[in-house]
Amino acid sequence: MKTVKKLYRSRSNRILAGVLGGIGEYFNIDPTLIRLLFVGGLFLSFGTLSILYIISIFIIPKVWEN
Repeated sequence: MKTVKKLYRSRSNRILAGVLGGIGEYFNIDPTLIRLLFVGGLFLSFGTLSILYIISIFIIPKVWEN
């Protein structure tokens, strides 16, 4: 039986809310690279990504176990 990977906000790789750290852990990519791409995308999208980040804080659940 296959185990299903779930996307959670990270507790260990967090700067603001752990969203980008959780995405990095989910895809097994360095969270710093995800953050750099996000900041670059902020400039290119004129701030639209910031709205998506705020929405994802409420949609993506926290990790409760250690």
